[in-house]
Amino acid sequence: MTYRASEVAETIIDLSRKRTISDLTNLKLQKLLYYCQVWHLALHDAPLFSDDVEAWIHGPAVPRVFGIFKEYRWSVIERPVISLEDAGVVRHVNEVLDSYGKYGATELERLTHSEEPWIQARRGLSPDEPSRNVIPKDHMKLFYRNLMVHA
Repeated sequence: MTYRASEVAETIIDLSRKRTISDLTNLKLQKLLYYCQVWHLALHDAPLFSDDVEAWIHGPAVPRVFGIFKEYRWSVIERPVISLEDAGVVRHVNEVLDSYGKYGATELERLTHSEEPWIQARRGLSPDEPSRNVIPKDHMKLFYRNLMVHA
């Protein structure tokens, strides 16, 4: 089943709180949401959520989710959330948090900036140029699947 990115984002927030990941800002949420999507594509050959991911200045972002949590700016997201109850999604998000939750927003931003899907989507743009370019799901899937094969 494919969910909305906002549902996955709320699951990330809920599970992060349960794991005492205390630095979950909108910037960090965007990167964790991205990694949930790319690894779901690579592992399951299907998107976790239907929304597009765009190649923004500070890395991959889902505009609708960014807008929902925009009021928090650089602060920790504190609003109440409702987590998905799909055990497979919860397991997947926890696996992403195992790998990426320990990193701060800036470290995750640097990581995404070094990876081919974001680089390709921003090709020809200056580092500080705004973009609404979509990072194609097939690029995400191929890049991260290739990382699995060579790990």
